[in-house]
Amino acid sequence: MDDLTPRDGDVIITKDGFIFYAFGYEHPPHRIISFLKYVPEGLSNAFSIQYLRRKWKLGGITLVRAEKLYTTDNYQALINALKKSFPNYVCFCPFRLKELISVPLDSVERILVPRDCLKQLLLRGKKDQLQELAIELISLLSEQSGVSLDDFGIHGSIALEMHTLDSDVDFIVYGSRNFRRVEETIEGLVKEGTLSYTFRNRIDRVRRHKGRYKGISFVYNAVRNYDEVRSKYGERRYKPIKPVAFRCIVMDDEEAMFRPAVYRIDGYRPLNPESALEDEKIPIELVSMIGCYRNVARKGDEVEAFGMLERVEHVKTGRVHYRVVVGSGVGEEFIKPLLMRPLLRARGSDNAEGD
Repeated sequence: MDDLTPRDGDVIITKDGFIFYAFGYEHPPHRIISFLKYVPEGLSNAFSIQYLRRKWKLGGITLVRAEKLYTTDNYQALINALKKSFPNYVCFCPFRLKELISVPLDSVERILVPRDCLKQLLLRGKKDQLQELAIELISLLSEQSGVSLDDFGIHGSIALEMHTLDSDVDFIVYGSRNFRRVEETIEGLVKEGTLSYTFRNRIDRVRRHKGRYKGISFVYNAVRNYDEVRSKYGERRYKPIKPVAFRCIVMDDEEAMFRPAVYRIDGYRPLNPESALEDEKIPIELVSMIGCYRNVARKGDEVEAFGMLERVEHVKTGRVHYRVVVGSGVGEEFIKPLLMRPLLRARGSDNAEGD
């Protein structure tokens, strides 16, 4: 994978004025698998979805955003609307046997990479209050963790320059080891009172990826370094088998913080007769396409999950293994850790936009 290939979370602004976010790391030739986040207000009637009341401005274009970004119903509604009015944004994937939202490269106006957006912000002369605090926070975390500023990126509305003073600071850490160092640093800064965690729900309490610093909300996530991208589009075929509900033990969490999140698992235990499997179909991976389930479990944790069992065939070798995918559209899919790790400190809620 070269350093021009879009990675998860890169922002894609199209010639039609749509704003997509790249999803994952495997993209077809001449396309970027993505999800649609912002829609020009003038085109919003093409989509049968509920929008937030808030509106955003990018240049001279007013943008709106779906009230619920990542539900199965909304994703299908977006595909249906795009096929009808903007069919160039949908393609059939022969390796997944389904239609995917994807942006053709010839429809791209520009791509915003979080690492580059941070570099531009650092070099910017005049900054507003939120931009200053974003730089202050990221610089603090870089200094305290020993992770270079080059391994951070700025995301969300600040990257797009669509923020207000009430927006959150949405930042990226590149690389799994860097992410763990920053995660540990944030925990230490919470303990000493420099930062505080903020939670909306149980999953936030497990992930601990949201917080507050000097009155502003922040949210952070991880993106793979290029040398951490372990597969390319077309190297594997995926075939859905059936929905399964089960418990298992997480054996490896080195790829848990990314999207898709990958957990190596063992000790599969079905929770109902329909989820019983032959030995050769026992999954060795639990994979979440849903952002909120990244980094919800660590090595040694027991989790409960519901998702789609998939057969994975390696095209070159013919080798087969099985995995369970959360976010396939079979219902209320989830990954639930069964034991909460102890908290240092928590307060209130936040308006973070990161997932």
